[in-house]
Amino acid sequence: MNQLRRGAVLVLLAAAVTACRQDMHDQPKYRPFRGSQIFADGRSARPFVPGTVARGTLREDAVLYTGKVGSEFVTEIPVKVTAELLARGQTQYQVFCSPCHGRTGRGDGMVTQRGFKKPSSYHVDRLRQMPIGYFYDVMTIGFGAMSDYSAQVTPEDRWAIAAYVRTLQYSQYAPAADVPAEKHPELDASLAKAPAPEHHP
Repeated sequence: MNQLRRGAVLVLLAAAVTACRQDMHDQPKYRPFRGSQIFADGRSARPFVPGTVARGTLREDAVLYTGKVGSEFVTEIPVKVTAELLARGQTQYQVFCSPCHGRTGRGDGMVTQRGFKKPSSYHVDRLRQMPIGYFYDVMTIGFGAMSDYSAQVTPEDRWAIAAYVRTLQYSQYAPAADVPAEKHPELDASLAKAPAPEHHP
């Protein structure tokens, strides 16, 4: 009798566990794109409530995320410019920008050497006079043959790159008085090798 009872208990337990597992497999749910008779529009997937913003995507600071005030490009970087920011900008520039724009911003990157359309040098007068927000905007929405990089580069890193581009531009036109005296021999040597400044538009 004891063996029969134990056997019966085991059978009942197995049935209970199987039923529970099957219920989990067959639980009520909607598969993607399945219709529904519950909602008036016949869709099981519900639209977002108006005004809903996904976590982490509220962008109240328009200057930070657009590079503009209204329709005008900003002339000042909306983040603190530090050595760390410029170092980050250099790293990101070399990864995402230098293949086309070249390491010094002259538009002579490896991709252009292989036949891709050459971008303008950053050192021409037109781009040297552009507000800093312009460079952020181009990275965000693209320009001409250049696609946007908003998916690959965060807003903060776009500003870091823009700051580094300004540094590249300044490096070609900085007054000699800004160079420490002990660096003058290196400056003289590099100037002897450097191409002439670009003044065309």
